Amino acid sequence: MEKMKSNGGEHVNPAYDSTLDEPPVYEDNGDHRTVRPSVVSAFGHDTLDRVPNIDFYRNAGSVSGHRAVRPSLQELHDVFQKVSNGAISVPDTVEDDGEGSDGTRSDDVESAVALDSNKGVVKFGWIRGVLVRCMLNIWGVMLFIRLSWVFGQAGWGLGTVVIALSCVVTTITGLSMSAICTNGVVRGGGAYYLISRSLGPEFGGSIGLIFAFANAVAVAMYVVGFAETVVDLLKDYDALMVDQLNDIRIIGCITVVLLLGISVAGMEWEAKAQIVLLIILLAAIVNVFVGTFIPPTADKKSKGIFNYDSTIFLENFPPDFRNEETFFSVFSIFFPAATGILAGANISGDLKDPQGAIPKGTLWAILITGVTYLGVALCVSASVVRDATGNLTDLITSEVPCVGSAVAACELGYNFSSCAEQTCSFGSMNNFQVMTMVSGFGPLIIAGTFSATLSSALASLVSAPKVFQALCKDNIYKALHFFAKGYGKNNEPIRGYILTFVISVAFILIGDLNLIAPIISNFFLASYALINFSCFHASYAKSPGWRPAYKYYNMWLSLLGALLCCAVMFVINWWAALITYGLEILLYIYVTVKKPDVNWGSSTQAVTFVSAVSNALSLSGVEDHVKNFRPQILALTGAARTRPALLDLANSFSKNYGLCLTCEVFVGPRSEALPEMNAGMEKNQHWLRKTKRKAFYTAVVCESYRKGVETLLQASGLGRMKPNTLMVGFKRNWKTSGAEAVQSYVGVLHDAFDFEYGTLIFRMSQGLDVSHIVEAEEEMLKSAKEQRELENEFMPNGGKAKGLFRKSRKSSQQVLTTRVSVCGPAPPQVAMMNEKLLEASAQFKTKQPKGTIDVWWLFDDGGLTLLLPYILTTRKKWKDCKLRIFIAGQPGRSDLDKEEMKLLLQKFRIKCTDIIVIDDIHVKPRNDSLKKLEDMIEPFRLHERAKETAQVAAIRKEQPWKITDEELDTYEEKTNLQIRLNELLQENSKTANLIVVSMPIARKETISDFLYMAWLDILTKDLPPVLLIRGNHKSVLTFYS
Repeated sequence: MEKMKSNGGEHVNPAYDSTLDEPPVYEDNGDHRTVRPSVVSAFGHDTLDRVPNIDFYRNAGSVSGHRAVRPSLQELHDVFQKVSNGAISVPDTVEDDGEGSDGTRSDDVESAVALDSNKGVVKFGWIRGVLVRCMLNIWGVMLFIRLSWVFGQAGWGLGTVVIALSCVVTTITGLSMSAICTNGVVRGGGAYYLISRSLGPEFGGSIGLIFAFANAVAVAMYVVGFAETVVDLLKDYDALMVDQLNDIRIIGCITVVLLLGISVAGMEWEAKAQIVLLIILLAAIVNVFVGTFIPPTADKKSKGIFNYDSTIFLENFPPDFRNEETFFSVFSIFFPAATGILAGANISGDLKDPQGAIPKGTLWAILITGVTYLGVALCVSASVVRDATGNLTDLITSEVPCVGSAVAACELGYNFSSCAEQTCSFGSMNNFQVMTMVSGFGPLIIAGTFSATLSSALASLVSAPKVFQALCKDNIYKALHFFAKGYGKNNEPIRGYILTFVISVAFILIGDLNLIAPIISNFFLASYALINFSCFHASYAKSPGWRPAYKYYNMWLSLLGALLCCAVMFVINWWAALITYGLEILLYIYVTVKKPDVNWGSSTQAVTFVSAVSNALSLSGVEDHVKNFRPQILALTGAARTRPALLDLANSFSKNYGLCLTCEVFVGPRSEALPEMNAGMEKNQHWLRKTKRKAFYTAVVCESYRKGVETLLQASGLGRMKPNTLMVGFKRNWKTSGAEAVQSYVGVLHDAFDFEYGTLIFRMSQGLDVSHIVEAEEEMLKSAKEQRELENEFMPNGGKAKGLFRKSRKSSQQVLTTRVSVCGPAPPQVAMMNEKLLEASAQFKTKQPKGTIDVWWLFDDGGLTLLLPYILTTRKKWKDCKLRIFIAGQPGRSDLDKEEMKLLLQKFRIKCTDIIVIDDIHVKPRNDSLKKLEDMIEPFRLHERAKETAQVAAIRKEQPWKITDEELDTYEEKTNLQIRLNELLQENSKTANLIVVSMPIARKETISDFLYMAWLDILTKDLPPVLLIRGNHKSVLTFYS
């Protein structure tokens, strides 16, 4: 900690820049320093204080006028003691306590291991739980229906690029997901869980809802695909029930009902169904490979299907895009087939070891399916030509020349040159049933198509409710919490299944899903993008908590994966991408505004912290500039709730644009006070957040109140983000609190001046402290809670009996009864006082009525007395309050003083409704006002002139704080000034919303603490809310750009 040093008796300020200021020069005339006549005549006595003047705010070397230098705060405040060189001697007052405090460890709910109390819960390993599901989801109808068309359009050269690019995107996503999965315990919720725990509830909540909806609609897409295949078969055999569209709807609805039955029966049944479908699918894939080795019949050859041939293979290498297709359009058709990699992660809650199973199963599934797609596509590209007529008579003859693109067919004895002039019905470009014709047994391919669609539909039907249930459990969307309930040993989301079923049936009844398909694909891609970004973000934050067990990832590769996913979204469909982004942004804003009460240690928090530290370090390398000055408030409120009016006013000064610390000092032995302090830290900060007061709570433990505040003044803040203004409430009970308490209070003000803080004292006639009301409320709530617990203990079934609503009403009555029993029947006077106190305490929390803020800018303190009330007028709550400026002036030159102040305010660009020059401040106060002060200080006077010398010496030794007659005589003019100011405030500002007055300063070891308290008391007595301000005599205003 940096200490202030003493150098040759002269005070050294570490923040002082000698190029911006010169030491003040005064003519020494005996015991007095010469001052400007207007100051003498305005206040009636000599003072080093200067009235506000434009020359104090000029830069050095100003061409528009001479730059004047106001007296420093030390010159006004320090002990008036000259040393040999004429400088003021200031002792070192800063001490480093060197002690810290132990923080309390908070529980991390995410680190808790889930209780495995349910015996017989079904949990899957990496093969059945992840590998099988992912393969079934990735092997879709694309494999049997459109893959040959993709390679026919793009050729096997660019077709391989299409598959490779798809695998690159999914592999990068798989690596990112593996890193996130292995960085801690993974619960149920799949993609939602991974994203929300990494990026926070805002990202997780938005994508979780979209992802769950996408899976629900995907059920409809896959079922409609299955129904279309069945209807095509019915059409071939002329067996349609109604018509083609309605048959699709009927078959689709029946299929979803059957799939729902399998899902609701339990995960074990669903897993068995998946195994059966996998076997059928594997048999169909093997059937394709086997079929390419079987010698083709003449019919197959006429349809463009041959054995492996290098000529066919080379002919199919270059692309042959037709019907306005491009590489990107072909890619957009193929890529959705690769979007099944989250099928295993989506049931993360049903896996034995999600951390091990998800990475292994997902990456193996990507590898196996990628090789399968490529192998099947290359086999077909080496044995099937692009165009064929299907006519057995289209053979090579001497009469008909073989021309066109089908050179390979010509060499094999078939002439398909007519396809260049008219569209043919066969070949890889023209027929989607190529796989069926190539295979060894055609019906098995149809069975494989059924298997692919049904397995994908079943996986989506399971995924959607699981993800949705996890989202609802976190209670991010409170209206959806109904769907969080699970049933059975596996906590099955039955309500989620029913909701998914309803959504699926609704979209099946539409019948044609071509419009919704690209949006669903974009929803899945948005999830992939956020998974990749989550991995990048967590790595970029470099949080010590980011320690994934899976090491084969790279943050920049993850960022590339996120960008690729976003690019692919626009490639597939630009308007669907915009819709997806729009929905995400809307949900993100909703969750951000609602601020769910969760803390998952997200990388967003880590990056925010890194950014804050980085910005703080950047600020530390830049010198403070007067244009960027803003009040950074250290408010001595005690506990955050005990002085709400003081906190609200401080918060109005800092708002969101400056630092506001609400501070509490625990006095007593550290061993006794620390537990209380630690228990209150989180509680007070939570209250600040809950009541939307933008402030930080901090507390210290010390043997004395003054030492505690001294510690706060020195140690609070970070770098340039340190408090520069102390704000305290006026000590109303100073007359009865005892000498030690008064000395401690005034000592705090002296310390603030020593550390060059601007100092504010706030007074309200009703008082500020509501701690007794807060304590009574807490006691009441505690008793009510105990009453409810006692009531639940004696109720059958733990209070879950049938009288639910009746129980709620009874509890409310108990609360009211408890309120009476705890608080007791308070006397009417006390109740009324408490009511007024609470009303006054809340007055700065609400919008202020039309009125004025009266600023009595009597002494030039650098401009803080003017800046703070101006800041208030910029806040919404104070916008109806106008500034009125009161200044001290010399009799006979009021108009000139008013013009000077008007010019100064114009230079500062600060508007006010009126400037009032007070030219009778020096007038002696009325006798009744003087009598009030005399009565106020009477118990604290020494009256040494009326006592014997020995008696006076004994009293001084025992009570050195007594006010002496000599002191009263010496400072009679300054004392009268405070009394006179109160009279003027009563006359001019009695109706103001807030009064701001320049604070008088008491020189250390010269003015007694009780006399100073009397000054502050008489100055602010019987007035609306009063704020006394004294800046640190460094400019906080400038008129330079």
